[in-house]
Parts: sequence; structure tokens; C-alpha cells
Amino acid sequence: MTLQTHFQSWKYLILTLVLIFVDQLSKLLVVALIPLRTIGFTLGNDFFRLIHVRNTGVAFSLGDSLPLPLRKALFILMPLVVLIYLAVHIVRTKEETGFQKYCLAGILGGGFGNLIDRIFRPEGVVDFLDVRFYGLFGLERWPTFNVADSSVVVCGILLFLSFWRKEKITDE
Repeated sequence: MTLQTHFQSWKYLILTLVLIFVDQLSKLLVVALIPLRTIGFTLGNDFFRLIHVRNTGVAFSLGDSLPLPLRKALFILMPLVVLIYLAVHIVRTKEETGFQKYCLAGILGGGFGNLIDRIFRPEGVVDFLDVRFYGLFGLERWPTFNVADSSVVVCGILLFLSFWRKEKITDE
């Protein structure tokens, strides 16, 4: 395997590392500058706020009332196994396109960003992006999220669209 071939296999994980760094840096800044459970910044007549909250569950605080040992197994061990598998898959697979591998790397970066919080922040994952939702789906505000969450969602949607488009093209 040449050096160029070796780099080609690992280049997608650079995005993963960048996202982990940006996610953790943003969380460090929020913890340092915004006291817990307070609003640090508001924009657009309360449409967007930077706030400091913690989430001991997963998306939408699901599972935050589970016993601690069960939360650790479900929210640390299982995701760790999946993330390691995903990292190996990105490096070894020849099935996905480069774009799809970048999407997977973005999901991986977001997953590891929140996993780092679950391991090293016993008080919970730092969430800080808060957006008004104007009553859609019965929510006045969308549940607070962070850079890692955004990475997982955006890259997941892009990945889905890339597979959907690929299927559509092969069906025609």
C-alpha cells in the first residue's frame, strides 16, 4: 500500500477530528462563559439563544431518568461499539462514494463529540443552541442542542439523500 493510498483511506477521518475539536471547543467556551441554566446571548427577538444546559439522556433528553448503570451501558458502551465499527467501515469500505464517506465521518465526529461529554462530564452533555419553533409539533422551542448534534443530523440527512438519489438514478 503506497502512502497516497493509505492517506486516501484515512482522509475522511480528518473531518471527524475537526468536528470533535470544534464541538469540544464550543462546549468549553459555553461552560467558561455562560453559567449553567442561564441565557448568554439572544438574537432576533428571542428566535435564537445561546444558553447553558446539560443533558444526561440522549436526543430530546430521552432516558435521562434511567438508573446510572443502565445509562452508562446504553449511552456510552453501545455508542462506542457503533462508533468504532463506523470508523473501521469508513477506512475499509469501497462501497460508498467519497461524499458518503464524508457524511459518515461527520456522523462519527458528532457521535464522538457527545460521547466525550458522557464520559468526562458526569453532569451531562453540554447543550447550548436554542431556537424558537413557534408551536410547530407542539413545541415552542426546539430542544436545545450542540455542534455534535448538528453534525449528526445534517450529515445523516445528506447521507440519506445521497443513498436515495443513488437509488432513484439506478431505478430510471
